[in-house]
Amino acid sequence: MRAALSAAVVVCAVTAVLPGAASAQPTAVAGLAGNRAAGVERVSAAADGTQADDNSAGASITPDGRHIVFSSSAKNLTPDETTGGDKVFVRDQPTRQTKRIGSLTTLQPPVISGDGEYVAYPVQWMRNVRIRQYEVGTGRTASADCSAYSCNQPSLSADGRHTALAIFFQRPSPGQRIEVQDWNSGGTKATVATLGHTQPSRPSISGDGRYVAYQDGEAQDVFVWDRTSGTTSGPIEGPSKDAALVQLSDDGTKVVYLSGSDTYVHDVPSGTKRLVPNVRGVAIDPTGRHLLYAPHDTSGPSLILRDLQTGTDKVVSDQPASAGTHAVSADGRDVVFHSTAGILPGDTNGKSQVFARHFD
Repeated sequence: MRAALSAAVVVCAVTAVLPGAASAQPTAVAGLAGNRAAGVERVSAAADGTQADDNSAGASITPDGRHIVFSSSAKNLTPDETTGGDKVFVRDQPTRQTKRIGSLTTLQPPVISGDGEYVAYPVQWMRNVRIRQYEVGTGRTASADCSAYSCNQPSLSADGRHTALAIFFQRPSPGQRIEVQDWNSGGTKATVATLGHTQPSRPSISGDGRYVAYQDGEAQDVFVWDRTSGTTSGPIEGPSKDAALVQLSDDGTKVVYLSGSDTYVHDVPSGTKRLVPNVRGVAIDPTGRHLLYAPHDTSGPSLILRDLQTGTDKVVSDQPASAGTHAVSADGRDVVFHSTAGILPGDTNGKSQVFARHFD
């Protein structure tokens, strides 16, 4: 049973217990795919379909394709948004309703739990950075416990119970600690790794909260931590390669990383890896089967979705476009991205807009 979130706006410590252990897992929305034709639709839009009047980007989608979170400085997406700045919005695809989440400006793209019920993003607080986590339905909030420090780069489990994040400190020397906070037990923390530098670690947590993939940005190595065994494997790319983490799949079986001009998909259970040459991996779907990538050759499509099982490709955008992690729904049915190109009729203001490509 989900415990109620605290309505207090306190940012320096855990303010509430979030989801309970008995939380339901994400379920497909009946008729969602069947009611949508294949193609592209605008996501950064008001309820009447009007395009956003300023830039929108940083979109992520839930596994069932229903909810899309993104940031935007537009003022016309909801009736209550008038201040501008990069605020966070959630789009409900079946109802075409857009809701603003919180009132603070986000410093990085927001993330959404797999069930669509929780959103988290970093905000400026005094001289530091804090993570705010919101319950979408009620707007109630909690905050990651990084009092006296800065925390950054959140990643949510499927039910929002576990948050992986990097906490930066200055004493006794600059460094960071990668942690998983368990909201069901009042913010109990498990330390994944401690790094003696502040280069990006980009933690990515599996849907069940068991695995966390992260990178050592200084050594350019990628590792996978297992909560159950308390052990860490890696560097998964081997000792002679430099690597940068892209994403851990929601089921915890695949880790996408970059090395040189190539992309690799590491299989966690077997320890084997698959090479996808001469492309930049962008995201992987929750099942680990579909890889979204950007070709280095800019003369063709900008985003392509590959079925790693069959080796077939589908064009997501043949015009200039970008995407981030968690941009692909389960089974590769939907992909979210942003672009300043005229993707759809009416994209006339030259601003970056968020779109969703739906495949049959």
